[in-house]
Amino acid sequence: MKDDTVVKMKLFNNKKSNGVHPTENKLSSHKKIESTGLPKEVTLPLCQHIGAPAQAIVKRGDEVKTGQKIAEACGFVSVPIHSTVSGKVKKITKTVSAVTSRVMEAVVIESDGKDEWVELNKPAHPGTLSKEEIIERIKEAGIVGLGGATFPTHVKLQPPPDKPIDSIIINGCECEPYITSDHRLMLEHGEEILKGLEIMMNVIGCKRAYIAIEDNKPDAVRNMKELLSKDKYPGKITVESLGTQYPLGAEKTLLKRILGREVPVGCLPMEVGVVVQNVGTLKALYDAIYLGKPLVERVVTVTGMVKEPKNLLSRFGRPAKELIDMCGGIVGDADELIFGGPMMGVTQPRFDEPTQRGTNSILVKKSEKVPESNCIRCGACVESCPMNLMPTVYVQFTKNEWYEELEDYWIENCVECGSCAYSCPANIPLVQYIKVGKSELAKLRCK
Repeated sequence: MKDDTVVKMKLFNNKKSNGVHPTENKLSSHKKIESTGLPKEVTLPLCQHIGAPAQAIVKRGDEVKTGQKIAEACGFVSVPIHSTVSGKVKKITKTVSAVTSRVMEAVVIESDGKDEWVELNKPAHPGTLSKEEIIERIKEAGIVGLGGATFPTHVKLQPPPDKPIDSIIINGCECEPYITSDHRLMLEHGEEILKGLEIMMNVIGCKRAYIAIEDNKPDAVRNMKELLSKDKYPGKITVESLGTQYPLGAEKTLLKRILGREVPVGCLPMEVGVVVQNVGTLKALYDAIYLGKPLVERVVTVTGMVKEPKNLLSRFGRPAKELIDMCGGIVGDADELIFGGPMMGVTQPRFDEPTQRGTNSILVKKSEKVPESNCIRCGACVESCPMNLMPTVYVQFTKNEWYEELEDYWIENCVECGSCAYSCPANIPLVQYIKVGKSELAKLRCK
């Protein structure tokens, strides 16, 4: 093992932070990543990221190739969109985002089945690229956070001069039930993840990194440690094995657990000298810099009430139903489709909803219609909240339309993890009330 690389394993006590322990249901953790055939048609919304939507630069009838840019970024916090198949633009339509409920444009492309790629801008010597060249390549490749938040990665790599970064935390926790896509990436593409981390450390100028993995993935912990011991990486990289607890993967929770730092309300981790990045994003960084590939696909866990849960490498824009059929179809009387997990995922309006950059999992389940009861003031939601907030107060204020008071109780610090609702014996949908409260508070500020 190289002298400048520290590889160790720490087991943290779960009592250090609040949270819950939902049944893991990691049904596909042993299933290797499978490639999927080309979709016949893809629907690509022009806002698959936090920030300004991209603007279409193609029109109906245009011939496009895989990896070709079809929409330009509009602003600093924005990224371009690329075609995920080769073929013809069938139409440019309007669609409603199932995540934000906003109306946006989407480009529909009919595949020609050839998968002809644009010429990839693969550098002859990636190690000679300047910081500015790397950041530009990352932005042009459309790289966003693949842990679910879809925050443009090039923005994270350019912190203000007065906010130096001393630590990077790589999020491989994957604490949400059912989802195993990150787990399989660490087992099957660990080397690419570490090369992506090296790129990030060099760009930011940071010499300290932590790879955080829950201890229910001992094979991933072992594999990342072994890979680190074989090669030389910049600075010190530590594998941290953390006691399993939800929502450990939330970046503010993870940051506090590893470094003991708290992010101020309404701020990003860079405020306390840290950048948090998902393992899938690092794999995408490797593809962009070493292979010249834009972000057109990701690993998706298809699980729940399907015949054979799997981890599938799928192009964006493919209908979820096609991936479900690749897993043997639906089993039983399932009637609900969720993009993401059962705690923080978003229920989709139909089973043929197209996958997007933030779709790390497709969960098929039977919906549970449980009546809401009155709050009994038991305090379970307060006890389970990882941010030490008072969810029951948010419900009371939202029901009474006392939106301005929400700010005094730090509602913006809520990460919407769902631990409160999971713990509530009265079955109150606390997260839904919190979302409404946040939205109404934002409207008041705009007046």
